[in-house]
Amino acid sequence: MKAASASELKATNFTYKTIGMDKLGRKEPCLYLMNHSSFIDLKIVATILYPRRFNIVMTSDGFVGKRWLMRSLGCIPTNKFVTDTALVRNMTKCFNRLHTSVLLYPEASYSFDGTATPLPYGLGKCLKILGVPVVFIKTEGAFLRDPLYNNLQLRQVNVSATMEYLFSPKQISDMTVDEINAKLAACFTFDNFRTQQEQGVIVDEAFRADGLERVLYKCPHCLAEGTTVGSGTTVVCKNCGASYELTELGYLNALNVQGKFTHVPDWYAWQRQCVREELENGTYSLDVPVKVIIMKGTKAVYDIGNGRLTHGLDGFRLVAADGKLDYRQSAKASYGLYADYNWYELGDIICIGDNDYLYYCFPQGADGVVAKTRLATEELYKMLK
Repeated sequence: MKAASASELKATNFTYKTIGMDKLGRKEPCLYLMNHSSFIDLKIVATILYPRRFNIVMTSDGFVGKRWLMRSLGCIPTNKFVTDTALVRNMTKCFNRLHTSVLLYPEASYSFDGTATPLPYGLGKCLKILGVPVVFIKTEGAFLRDPLYNNLQLRQVNVSATMEYLFSPKQISDMTVDEINAKLAACFTFDNFRTQQEQGVIVDEAFRADGLERVLYKCPHCLAEGTTVGSGTTVVCKNCGASYELTELGYLNALNVQGKFTHVPDWYAWQRQCVREELENGTYSLDVPVKVIIMKGTKAVYDIGNGRLTHGLDGFRLVAADGKLDYRQSAKASYGLYADYNWYELGDIICIGDNDYLYYCFPQGADGVVAKTRLATEELYKMLK
């Protein structure tokens, strides 16, 4: 893995530093927690952790068609945003029987807008159960090099990482779950666009705004949804014509209107507030046609054709296969949503399901619903819990 990662890391002038890592024994297993920005994350850890042995908690769909390879790399499958008690047992086996460390991305998904995604409340409790040292790995530049919305187009940006010894087993034992979660929340607080601006990082690729409508789906001027288009260096509303440039320093520069936002995460946060208001006044709803792929096990995924996905205050409902599939998922089922752009280069998805089946839904003719549905899922869970 380290050898396979060398060429890309060299292209990013990759560097890293360590803080307090002398506290970790040379062969002492630990839990590595890392923020998740792009696929280069795995290449980073393969390099900076060498020659330590470690297992990787990985989304189960990554095993489809290549289970032997993923097992050989030490990957542990899990379903995103689904309660998985077996995962804790598997991690415990790594620490206690195999004497290996474990790498976990607690955000469970890539950031849409370059800021942190919610962490599960149960993470602090999990650390107490595991009882091993915790090391935090934070990257800089990984998001700017390959943001999820930008169609896998790589930018020429330097990438770096910091690896810090965060908790000893005794510290975890002495702290409350709330204290642990507060410390983790502080670690997983970042804004990649703000960092770019403060450090003067130039992203001058002519495609830097391609796909930005996936994140900025609602026009702040005419309030229409699904009418924005990110292309080249601009994002434009097809409904009212409002146009913004994404500058080389990551600012939003209004071209033909009085600007509402100069910062991508601010626009995204405004959309979150709009969704929250819809939920509170009962006007939020999702009802879209979808193409449906089902995963049962990791041998293959199964295309079952067209269906319809709805989402509201009661949660999700998916009807497909001429009514033979009628799946419902409570709004309290998860604090987050497995939503992805250009999933395995097939399309944007909303994924729901449980430990038995996962349903990958590809919205048809409904731009912007992936980000909005993720926001709605997160805000609805907060309201109900």
